[in-house]
Amino acid sequence: MKRPAATYFVRAEGDSMLGDGIHDGDLLVVDRSLEPLPGRVVVIALEGEPTVKRLARRGGEVWLVASNPRFAPIPLAGRECHVWGVVTHVLHALPGGER
Repeated sequence: MKRPAATYFVRAEGDSMLGDGIHDGDLLVVDRSLEPLPGRVVVIALEGEPTVKRLARRGGEVWLVASNPRFAPIPLAGRECHVWGVVTHVLHALPGGER
């Protein structure tokens, strides 16, 4: 970890980020000190509910985009949101590795 004081771990839930290799139950390494730039995967509280999505800029607006096509992009304009950090690593168990 480059910034241990700014780093925390969170467990992923759901399958909206499968295209980025983030599976339900994976452990995410999140850095609060990194800037949430477009293209980065972030942990964000949207209307008070935490979610993990990729930030995108489209037509001058900021969106949250899942990497699973089953989920529609979410515009951030006019919504209450707070970025909790940038996901830097994903840890998941190998099949047959858990007991």
